[in-house]
Amino acid sequence: MKLVKLFEEFMNEGVHDKNILKAFFMAGGPGSGKSRAAEELFGVPENGIQSISYRNGLKVINSDQAFEVQLKNMGVDPKDLATMDPKKFTELTTGDDSSRGKAKRVTALKQKLYLDGRLGMIIDGTGDDYKKIAAKKGAIEAYGYDCYMIFVNTSLEVAQQRNAARSRSLPEELVKEIWQNVQNNIGHFQTIFGGDNLLIVDNSASGTEHFDKMAGAINKLLNKPLQNRIGKEWIKANL
Repeated sequence: MKLVKLFEEFMNEGVHDKNILKAFFMAGGPGSGKSRAAEELFGVPENGIQSISYRNGLKVINSDQAFEVQLKNMGVDPKDLATMDPKKFTELTTGDDSSRGKAKRVTALKQKLYLDGRLGMIIDGTGDDYKKIAAKKGAIEAYGYDCYMIFVNTSLEVAQQRNAARSRSLPEELVKEIWQNVQNNIGHFQTIFGGDNLLIVDNSASGTEHFDKMAGAINKLLNKPLQNRIGKEWIKANL
C-alpha cells in the first residue's frame, strides 16, 4: 500500500514542477544535527511522518528512517544500540538480510522512483566514505541532475552529547570513528562537488542563527539554472 501511494505521488509530478533535477547531499556524523539542519534549511519536519520538504517539495532519501521502523517491528528499541552486545549489534546492522540491509533496499526502491521522475531530492548520509558519495553522485548525474552538498559540522564533544540524547544512539567509539572519517573527507568533498556547490554549516551551537545565514545560499542553489546537459535534454524531450 505504501508503494502504491508513493507511485501515485511520483506520477503527479511533472517536468514543470519546481526543483526537478536538483539533488542535495547532506553529510555529517552521528549527532551532527542533520535532521535539524534539514528542517531549518529545507523545511523537512524533523520528527514528521512525511519525508518531503513542505517548503520546496524536495523528497528525502534517508535509510535511517526505514532502519528504525525495522528495529521497532522486531521489538528493538533504537536507543539500545549504544549499549547492545556487539554480536547483536552486528546482526542488526551488517549484511543484506539484517535490519539495516532491508532498510537500505526499501530506501533504494524509493530513490529509484524519484530518479525516474527526475524529482528534486535531499540525500541524507554520514559522509564517512567519500568514494561511495562520489559513486552515488556520478550515478545521479547520469540521470541529468545537478548535485550539491550541505556539510553539517560539529565538534566531537557536541556530537557525543547529541548522540547520547537522540532516540537511536550509537556506541561512543563508533561515533568518534565516524566523526573523524567525516572530518577527513571535507577536502575530498570540496574537490568532488566544487567550492560553489558545497556549503559547510557549523552546527555546534544551539539556536537557529547559523541556519538563517544559509537561507540565501540555499535559495541561490535552488534557483540556479540547470547545468547538466543530460538533464537539459530530458526537459526538452518532455516539454
